Amino acid sequence: MSTLYDVDRTELGALLTGEPRFRVDQVWEGLYTQRRAPEDLTNLPKALRSRLAAELPPALRPVAESSSDGGDTVKWLWEMADGATIETVLMHYPGRSTVCVSTQAGCAMGCGFCATGQAGFERNLGVGEIVEQVVHAWRRAEASSPPRRLNNVVFMGMGEPLANYDRTWAAVTRLHDDLGLGARHLTLSTVGVVPGIRRLATEALPVNLAVSLHAANDTLRDELVPINRRYPLAELHDACAAYLAAKNRRLSFEWAMIDGVNDRAADAEELADFARSLRAHVNLIPLNATPGWPTTGSPPERVAAFRDMLIDLRVNATIRANRGTDIDAACGQLRANHEATPVGLGRRPPQPPAVPPY
Repeated sequence: MSTLYDVDRTELGALLTGEPRFRVDQVWEGLYTQRRAPEDLTNLPKALRSRLAAELPPALRPVAESSSDGGDTVKWLWEMADGATIETVLMHYPGRSTVCVSTQAGCAMGCGFCATGQAGFERNLGVGEIVEQVVHAWRRAEASSPPRRLNNVVFMGMGEPLANYDRTWAAVTRLHDDLGLGARHLTLSTVGVVPGIRRLATEALPVNLAVSLHAANDTLRDELVPINRRYPLAELHDACAAYLAAKNRRLSFEWAMIDGVNDRAADAEELADFARSLRAHVNLIPLNATPGWPTTGSPPERVAAFRDMLIDLRVNATIRANRGTDIDAACGQLRANHEATPVGLGRRPPQPPAVPPY
């Protein structure tokens, strides 16, 4: 059965066969412009509202909600029709609000320091399951005091967006065309699925691209980010360069700071060499604690020193403020109640995960 935000306008029209033609516009505007549930669309006949609620049920059932940072960070645990669970995080900042959405239940990329990767992969999300996360977050932002507008969507939650490319891109298009979020307010994150980056460069919308890099030599990155064994750094650099040439949008590299592993002067020099020719911005992320990763994050003074080294090497670098660490809502902590399997440096890394054909 299709869920509320699965269907496109044409499919909605087919569903509403027998209704006046203007009903399609009313329903579509209610769902996307007003962001209301079917039962709240009071300009529709009650019988039609009931029919929509029955034939297009919500994709997400709320299981738990946690808040942190004085209510400025909210995390939801959702259950879907088949019992799979995902998490979504809404973050309020001065002047803007951002939602971090999931694209898969679990993740097959196998990055050991990420709780989602430790939990393994269940399945890809559908278009409606992705879009509905944004709608819920937008409603919450509007209902806050004072009311806020949802400004940004980052595809940095559970899963690898480019391993679920078709549904992720369909969701991006829906957010842009129907929810009205501009391309510069949409960011796709990837651990380095090179065919997906190259395909992204051919799309019409110039969304932001963030690459979870974490190491700038193949030996270390093979261990931290197993997909590197399939798409090594030279291939990743070429794909990023192609995206930059096609879209002329700033690239971002995410770098989780791991104590004694990738926070040395030599690491900064390698990262600077990799990032400089791409004019990339580097986001330094103090490693967040996860149950299955024994290595600790770099201390704050080391993170600051690493940033300063990058700036001295002519690389634009900032330190990301951790949000929601006490509710496991920060980068790398989303795991939706899965048990984590302990992994760590020194173990043979998992085989590169399967990725879809392009």
